[in-house]
Amino acid sequence: MGDPLLTISRLNKVFETKQGAVHALHNINLSVKEGEFVTVIGPSGCGKSTLLKIIAGLDTEYEGDVGLGGEQVGGPGIDKGFIFQEPRLFPWLTAEKNIAADLSLKRPDVRRKVDHLIGLVRLQGFENAYPRELSGGMAQRVAIARALLRNPKILLLDEPFGALDAFTRAHMQEALLDIWQSDRTTMVFVTHDIDEAIFLGNRVVILKPRPGEIRNVIPIDLAFPRKKSSVAFQEMRYKVLTEFEKLDELELIESAGI
Repeated sequence: MGDPLLTISRLNKVFETKQGAVHALHNINLSVKEGEFVTVIGPSGCGKSTLLKIIAGLDTEYEGDVGLGGEQVGGPGIDKGFIFQEPRLFPWLTAEKNIAADLSLKRPDVRRKVDHLIGLVRLQGFENAYPRELSGGMAQRVAIARALLRNPKILLLDEPFGALDAFTRAHMQEALLDIWQSDRTTMVFVTHDIDEAIFLGNRVVILKPRPGEIRNVIPIDLAFPRKKSSVAFQEMRYKVLTEFEKLDELELIESAGI
């Protein structure tokens, strides 16, 4: 791993609603090294997606500091790729034109880059297919390739496999790891799936809700490729699950006013 690429210091986020102020994130402090794969998990409503949007520059109304590559994040830009749960492809464009987006495939440099990415996400033979002709997993690969086209410093993924069936989801996890190991793009991946978080991440960040705070950061000292059925993986799963049980106990204590 390289030097810290993403640095978050004293991050606080409050939403103003008709019912009053909602504290979404509180005192988040985190650094992510260049080339690292960090997964973020936590209960519903703990601010996982909000954190990702702040890193992406899609939400700039917060307190604290968020830096990328030594510069303060002030808004969205090509240095930050973002993958949503849905692929959000243009239905009137083919797969390769979706990847190129607003760039012309007639440009030799764009053509080479798109061809490289099609190979990287294993979509050879589907370059001219339209989104309606692609499976959910294929469409998400197109979205990942599109996000990588402009060589972002960091790729942010907000539960990108949440809508996929179990078989396709497992296949996409393998494909994403292949991409990461080939390209070494820094990735921050939000999920609600503990197994997925452990399978993909170098570290797992556990958030607790109301307001969202970092409960723990657990290094995943398992070599790649990882097998979910292995003893080492199950031991790591037990460790992460134990942290979630602590969250449940803490929530009960807080709700009782103890």
